[in-house]
Amino acid sequence: MQFKFMKYQFDFNWLSTLIVIVCIPVFIKLGLWQYNKAALRQSIQDQYQSSLVKQKAALANHLASPEVLQFQQATVTGQYETQYQVLIDNQVENSQAGFHVVTPFKIAGTDQYVLVNRGWIAGTANHQAVPAFDTPTESLEISGMVWLPSDKIFTLESKSNSVDIGKQAWQLVWQHLDMKKYRQLAPIDMLDVIIKLDPADKGGGFVRNWQMPPSKIMTNLGYAYQWFGFAFATLAIYLYTGVRRIKTEE
Repeated sequence: MQFKFMKYQFDFNWLSTLIVIVCIPVFIKLGLWQYNKAALRQSIQDQYQSSLVKQKAALANHLASPEVLQFQQATVTGQYETQYQVLIDNQVENSQAGFHVVTPFKIAGTDQYVLVNRGWIAGTANHQAVPAFDTPTESLEISGMVWLPSDKIFTLESKSNSVDIGKQAWQLVWQHLDMKKYRQLAPIDMLDVIIKLDPADKGGGFVRNWQMPPSKIMTNLGYAYQWFGFAFATLAIYLYTGVRRIKTEE
């Protein structure tokens, strides 16, 4: 099938046209996906940096809807309770593997708890062994960034590294912070958010580098432009191979 326009002719091919119709939207969708990831990470980073210069909110004033404080700095008074503490595995800091320590924090004057990510600790040479660390037992006022964990969790983790809590065993090492699973296993009234302990807070914290590395944002943008480039190249090749100039007899 051929189409003519002025001095040019387009040779229509069903197979190549079908490939273009399928591939270009897919490439554009993948490009937009990566671009949106970069935009989200940049937004989180901007909100985090902005929250550092704002007055910190009191979490106790937002117990009914703590999610409104997401990405903001907040303070809360209470004390750590380690019975349902978890270590998030496969966390890397300066190329060294370790764990994030996530500890329930009982909010003063209530029966409610909020999970506090206290930061990163190094793993041991024997990965099956749990590293030792201390937890303050006194009442504290802590501050940090409010974070709403994602509910899109996929994991193949197995049950191991548990601690005895009486009639049942509490799984100490987790692959992901799955709030739905945590609520099912821990018999405490837990808020929907967690607090990433402020790097300057001395309330039982460890290594805390919460900023979004700029390299990750640029990586997402690079992938986005790459997919957009594939879409443009596919269309260019399709037109280059299908369009030809009509030779005229002199």
